Amino acid sequence: MAEPLPPFRLAARAARERAEESLAPAAARSASTRGRVRPEAEDELRTAYERDRDRILHAKAFRRLKHKTQVFLHPDGDHFVTRLTHTLQVTQVARALAAALSLNETLAEAIALAHDVGHSPFGHIGEEALDPYVEGGWHHAAQGVRIVEVLEDLNLTWEVRDGVRAHSWKITPPPSTREGECVRYADRIGYLSHDALDAVRAGVLQPGDLPARTRAVFGDPGSEMVGAMIAAVVEGSLSPDNTGGAVVMRADALEAMHELRTFMFERVYESDTAAGQKHVAIDVIRRLVDHHLTHPELLPASYRDTEADPVTQVVDYVTGMTDRFALATHDRLFDDTAGTRMRPLLVTS
Repeated sequence: MAEPLPPFRLAARAARERAEESLAPAAARSASTRGRVRPEAEDELRTAYERDRDRILHAKAFRRLKHKTQVFLHPDGDHFVTRLTHTLQVTQVARALAAALSLNETLAEAIALAHDVGHSPFGHIGEEALDPYVEGGWHHAAQGVRIVEVLEDLNLTWEVRDGVRAHSWKITPPPSTREGECVRYADRIGYLSHDALDAVRAGVLQPGDLPARTRAVFGDPGSEMVGAMIAAVVEGSLSPDNTGGAVVMRADALEAMHELRTFMFERVYESDTAAGQKHVAIDVIRRLVDHHLTHPELLPASYRDTEADPVTQVVDYVTGMTDRFALATHDRLFDDTAGTRMRPLLVTS
């Protein structure tokens, strides 16, 4: 009688790296990474990108995402998207794209998990508030790279840091890996589909308000729209017409996505309800920055780059705050002088 097979089989790093050899020619392979700022001995079990993913998951900046705004400031409802749930949704979409295109899922996952760690309190409103303090303007992608390179010093691989740097469509040059391009599409797919759902929940939109072409091409917000957008990227990337070899969306779907994005900015992102207390949120952030510039002794010793200039140190501290910590700190510092306490916007579901 044959000996029974053992219940487990070790899949160490070398075996996982060999498995990556079967990926598409355009895929990044962990054994060929451009490396880390500080060379490290290889892990016995995990590939380089798997180690990056794990470090990001355990980072403080990642944990803070659960209390950071996606679109609506402090909504009074349990099902609105936060920066953390958005990140998890982007990660799922990025992995789905990478898997379908035979790219490196783990690299796409690591980039997606870290792509928004640099966000300030109050979402993109925070970027507007911080622009005057940073030459050339403040952007969460650059802050994300600063967090993983300096403030938490995760010593990630070059490919992951490059993907974080260029996950936003505003940033040039674009990502250097096809996995980074997957994250770019995943980010847009994630925020357009789920922000539309939140807008309906908040009463800003009705389901029938979405552009007719959007609904015809992608269906309704939620799983139907996400699935249709993923399929459009896979089809566009695999098309014989895609001579450049980049990750791209099918042309008609890309036009529909652009139309949806324009609609969302007009009707949701820049609406009175979504903006809510936008001017107050900007004032909160700028007051916190100005106060800590005047009183640098209030900056905590931890999570501080003492080699940076004073403005950078203060901006690091304020941008790292969650929404509720920023509001609580503001109320504690300015309660006697602000005239009225800062109150979070409540959007009921």
